[in-house]
Parts: sequence; C-alpha cells; structure tokens
Amino acid sequence: MIFSKIFGKKKEEEKPKKLKPVFSTDDFYDENLETSEERLSNALKKTFQRELVVEGKDGKKFAMDNSLKPSLFGDSGCGNFPIIVSEAQLSWYASQGFIGHQTCAIIAQHWLVNKACTVPARDAIRNGYNITVNDGNDIDEDIISEIRKQDKKYNLIKNMLQFVRMGRIFGIRLALFKVDSTDPEYYEKPFNIDGVTPGSYKGIAQIDPYWTAPQLLGNAVTDPTQINFYEPVYWMISGKRIHRSHFVIMINGEVPDILKPTYYWGGISVPQEIYERIYAAERTANEAPQLALTKRSCLYKTDMANAIANQPAFESRVAFTTRFMDNYGVRVIDKNDEFEFLDTNLADLDNLIMTQYQLVAAIANVPADKLLGTAPKGFNATGEFQQKNYHEELESIQCHYLTPLLERHHELLIRSYICPKYGISPFEIEIKWTELNSVDAKEQAEINKLDAETDSILVQSGAVDGRDVRNKLVSNKNSGFNGLDTDDLPENNTQEDFPDDNEDNPESTEKLEIK
Repeated sequence: MIFSKIFGKKKEEEKPKKLKPVFSTDDFYDENLETSEERLSNALKKTFQRELVVEGKDGKKFAMDNSLKPSLFGDSGCGNFPIIVSEAQLSWYASQGFIGHQTCAIIAQHWLVNKACTVPARDAIRNGYNITVNDGNDIDEDIISEIRKQDKKYNLIKNMLQFVRMGRIFGIRLALFKVDSTDPEYYEKPFNIDGVTPGSYKGIAQIDPYWTAPQLLGNAVTDPTQINFYEPVYWMISGKRIHRSHFVIMINGEVPDILKPTYYWGGISVPQEIYERIYAAERTANEAPQLALTKRSCLYKTDMANAIANQPAFESRVAFTTRFMDNYGVRVIDKNDEFEFLDTNLADLDNLIMTQYQLVAAIANVPADKLLGTAPKGFNATGEFQQKNYHEELESIQCHYLTPLLERHHELLIRSYICPKYGISPFEIEIKWTELNSVDAKEQAEINKLDAETDSILVQSGAVDGRDVRNKLVSNKNSGFNGLDTDDLPENNTQEDFPDDNEDNPESTEKLEIK
C-alpha cells in the first residue's frame, strides 16, 4: 500500500481549457478534435443538419444533406472534384450556418439590428400606394374610396410593416388570409377565390416560423424537374394542414435546395448576416471612453533596487503620489524621482469607429447616414449613389414582397365585401406605388410651375383643352386643386379662356406656329 503510494503513477495535471474565440475569424481550433477531417465535419454539421434519408451506393443510409455523404463530400473533396479551398478556410465558411429562429429574435433586440430590419420596411410603405382599375371595367370613384377605407379597417399599413420587418428578422414570414368558410377542408385544399362567400374575409394573420412545420409530399421531394420541387406543399400550424396557396410568404435571402432543410425552408436573416459585425462595431465604440480615460499613462522613474528592498515604503509612496495625481491637484515627488507622461493619439479613432458601423450599414443595405443618423466618414462619399441604391432596394421590397400581399388582400376584400355591397361583378385592381423621393414645398412649387407651363403650351397647340387640364389637376393630389369639381368647367373652351403667355415672346410663338 505504502509502496504503491510512493512509486505509483503520478496523476497527470489537467490542461487548461482553451477559451472560445469571440470572432469567427479568430483561431477556432478545438483540441478535442484530433484530425482536420473531424474539425471540418463538425463545422459542416452546422449547415447540413436536417434529415431526409436516401440509399447510398454501398447500402448505407445518409441524409440528403448529411455532411459525411460520400457523393457530396468524399475523401478527396466535393463529389468528383478535389477541394481547392484550404481546410481552415472551408471550415470557417461552413461555420457560418443557420443560427436558429430563437437566436434571431434575441439578436433583433439590439437597437441597431432592430433599425436595420425596421427602417427599410417603414420607408418602403411611407409614401403609400394608389389603386387603379385597368381591366376594362368602369368603376365609380366611391368604390375606390371604400376600398381605401377598408384598408384602414384591416390595418393594412401595420400588416405591411410587420410582414417585411419580421421577414428580415427571421428570414421568412408567413401571411395567412383568414376566411370563415363553410367548407371544413377549405385550407387543406388549394386556394380557390370562388370559395370566398360574402362577409367571410376577416383579415391577415402573420405567423412566426417557430409555430410552423413544413411538409413535403410526393414529387416535391423525389422529382427535381417539378416546378415546385423541394418546396413545402403544406404548412402545419396548430395541428392543421394548410396548403401553401393560402399564404403569401416572404423569404429573405433564399438559399439553395441543399440548405433549405437547415433553414426550415426559410432564408438568411439580417441578424445572421449582421450580428458579428455589429458586435465588432460596438466593441470598437466601447473602447473610445476607455481610451479617453486612460490615454495618458504615467511613467515613474526611480531606483528599483531601493524600491524592492523596502517595498512597503515604496508602495506607500506611490499611493501618496496617486492620491494627488489629477489635473486639479498638486503632484508631489522627490527631487531624485522623475515622471514622464505618454499620451495615446486618438486622432483617427472616430473614423475607425464609424467605418465599423458603415460596414454594418452595407450588410443591411441601408445608407449609413439613414441607419446611424450621422454623416458617413472615411469613404469620402456624397451619399447620392447610396440613396439611389437604397431606393432600388425599397422598390425590390415593394415589388417582390408587398405587392403580392396587397393583391391577395384586395382580391379577397372585393369578393367578400365590395361586390356584395355595391351589387357589381368582381374586378381586378392594380397597385401603383408612389415615388420614393420626397420633395419639400419649394421643390413641389417648382414642379407645379413647370407642369403649368407645359399645360399652357399644350392647350395653345390644341393638343388638349381646359377640361383635360382641370381633370389632371383634380387627380393630382399635389396640385393644390385636387378638391375642385370637374363639372364646373364648360364643355367647349376657347382660346380666350387660357391667355397666351407667349405674346411678348415672338420667338416662342413662331416655334409653335412652325410646329
């Protein structure tokens, strides 16, 4: 017993665990993984993690999106092609996988992430839209006004805002149009507008993705030549199967088929794209006050041999000096001691901080001055190109996400409410979004002046008459005359009703006559 204690095997000391890196670009080598293949496989599992079992050539079963499937990632690379990307780089890219819908919701609480998701949604609907009927039906203006009134009743502005905002937060947003149908299988069957009865349309319900479960059936799984291949046929919500045609679905940053199971058939969310860069920007910004308080370091030159020999007296002396060491006190030192101050240069620190935030704005596709409320620094940008690019982004949101939502809403509203009330046949409407560029009062006055001059020339040339001009003024909400009654103007207008503004300008009159 004593012999074994004396000559026994010495217990090995545990190695300190390696701290997990803060940024994905840091060294993320895991000492618990022995080989590079294991490290790569561990990273790939973050991307390929869902199951859809198929038979392999050797009789083994793999998931279609399994990272170890031989036909996908073989020993020598991807399929029949060798890996030309280094293992370290491929592992880093593979680690940028789906972070989870709950994690997206947590990250979206941050003020800058919330703005990146909310500002484009709010700006896309800020100027509103107009409703027109171009299918050949003659629709009374009162009916159009009633549609606008019902849009407010159904809180359409809020629905559009949340549809885009939550779609950017989660990468997917499902809008379900609630219809009280007498058919118990109404939602399980494909959408049919003829099944909508008077008064049955109740509004729009929007569902977060973690309340849903996609279902793929038949050819949607097995036949890649199908139009809707690898798209859910049904969505399970509260134990009920709802056919996809009853939804309008926004997918932000759609991924290839092989990644769809990982994302639960959603897309890449803004929080996933932006979370690391915001963390870096906030860390950099937090360094500013710390550097401001510690930018002046003090160097105390003394006899270190004597200081170590009498350490208590030295520490007491340093504490006494520190007590008075500020810009308002008196600094007391011995005549043999020497102080030297080292200042940290903070001249370019603001540019460094703002550059980090501008990278955040670039990922969010929002101009930095719009997202941060301050002028950009470092890039020497005027902002004109950024504003144009931002408007193109907003127009894409309107076209791809909001217009389908509005069209389905109005289709149900007209069939359920408008047609029964006015006793008319169903008709189709067209959504025209108002221009995104907002003008101030001075710019609007200049536009109206140019329009008036153009109208005067057209009337004098005989292309239009006064009634056409008045109708144009009434229909233009920015003309200042949109409240006029078009019936007050006589049918036949003479040239005298519109005085010639070009009498004092012979050249202008001559040009008109030549034309």
